[in-house]
Amino acid sequence: MDSSSVTFTPTGGSVEAVCAISRLGAKVEIGADAVAAIDAAYACLLRHAGSGEAIYGVSTGLGAAVDTRLDPSSGSAQYRIPRPRAVGVGRFAEVEEVRAMMTVRIARFCLGYSGVSAAVVQTLADMLNHRIHPRVPMTGSIGEADLAPLAHIALTLIGEGAVLAPQGAVMSGAEAFAASGLPLPAFGVKDGLSLISSNAASIGLACLLLQDVRHVLDAHLGAVALSFEGFRANVDPLHPSADRLRPGPRQGEAAAAIRALLEGGDLVATKAARRLQDPLSLRCAPAVSGTALHALRAAYAATELELRSSDDNPSVIADQDLVLPTGNFDPTHMVLAFDTLGLALARLAAMAAERMMKLLSPGFSDLPRFLAPEEPGANGFGALQKTIAALTAEIGHLALPMPFAVTPVADRVEDYASMSMSVIDKTQRLVEKLRYLTAIELIIAARAIDLRGNIALGQGAKALMAKVRTIVPPLDRDRSSSDDIYALSRAVAAGRLLPPQFDL
Repeated sequence: MDSSSVTFTPTGGSVEAVCAISRLGAKVEIGADAVAAIDAAYACLLRHAGSGEAIYGVSTGLGAAVDTRLDPSSGSAQYRIPRPRAVGVGRFAEVEEVRAMMTVRIARFCLGYSGVSAAVVQTLADMLNHRIHPRVPMTGSIGEADLAPLAHIALTLIGEGAVLAPQGAVMSGAEAFAASGLPLPAFGVKDGLSLISSNAASIGLACLLLQDVRHVLDAHLGAVALSFEGFRANVDPLHPSADRLRPGPRQGEAAAAIRALLEGGDLVATKAARRLQDPLSLRCAPAVSGTALHALRAAYAATELELRSSDDNPSVIADQDLVLPTGNFDPTHMVLAFDTLGLALARLAAMAAERMMKLLSPGFSDLPRFLAPEEPGANGFGALQKTIAALTAEIGHLALPMPFAVTPVADRVEDYASMSMSVIDKTQRLVEKLRYLTAIELIIAARAIDLRGNIALGQGAKALMAKVRTIVPPLDRDRSSSDDIYALSRAVAAGRLLPPQFDL
């Protein structure tokens, strides 16, 4: 894989590949070995269907209608599958989100276990390469295969549905294909089902979220380092021996990243700390940040597992001449990983809020109240405390796990639901708020550093401070902070402030 092209093989996909296609517009290619695996599974499926075997969704109806037998001799019945299942409501997915959903479906098709026709897989790739982006409502999946969102994508392949044109106009699938000079594909005996029977929407959104979390955690570690500088905190809790004494999950890695940003400055070199014991939001930052990194790694591993494995029901295993019904569409393991990640990020938010409150309090920081400029009646960042409190409360609310009891559907056959898409969506909203909170900590810590006067920053902290100052000028007099927060948040989202601070 490079930044301009991604070739899918029978090994599946990766988070980086999905993000490259979704956000960087990398071209999608289907490798010859993937086409061979897809063709082998399709031929195997045709043999089984031709023998009169009952195959779910091919020679039978779906869901509660599984007891209805159908003629599998052609793919005509497959065109009917997406229409009644395109029932999504709510906000429409962003273009990068739709691209991620489509990319994940392609990656898992290329494993060679779906029984899909190669023509449909190539059509999905062509849609991405020609920027044919279906309009996909985001509410309607309960996480046991993302039927509703994927059905809206599948409608496009039969010339129906709605597509967002590059200029912003909305057109039908048929119009979009005609405008791009592409033919609509002829469906094979399982293509309608294969297009929708997957958690590709949840997994695609998870890939984007993981990249977002990585960027915000990089910036968070940088914000902690600047808060250490601004507070003149004791760096002893960052000492490698602390991790030796209690090797908490990735605690040593977080401490090393923070300390590396401080190296070369007088806080490390001359032990310029103002206190022997700092508040826990500074002292315990390595432990809590390390826990968040640990949770991110778990969510990343769960997502990568999905990208490299099949969730089709039924699956086709050509080398065993087997058509196998499965429950592999259930991603509970991934849902729990992301719920845990949300809880860990909420704890980061709580600590960040306290660090900022300490910097704004002269009793803790020995700096002017609210870090206000020297002018009569100046408020500085006093009112910003309310924004900090609101963001922290909302992050805590979004971190609450999803209910595990969901109304049964399909005549109570589908009596459990992971709610994976909803979990990913709420965690994405949590990360957006954490990004704002991180931007605010960078702004407040930078102001505290300005007020300290002649101090020598660590080399990494100095470089980060310079980047913050290219976006947010010093606070010489009271002004609105909103534009500064938005601008710095965008830099955090793009990963522009710091190089990667940790490995996954």
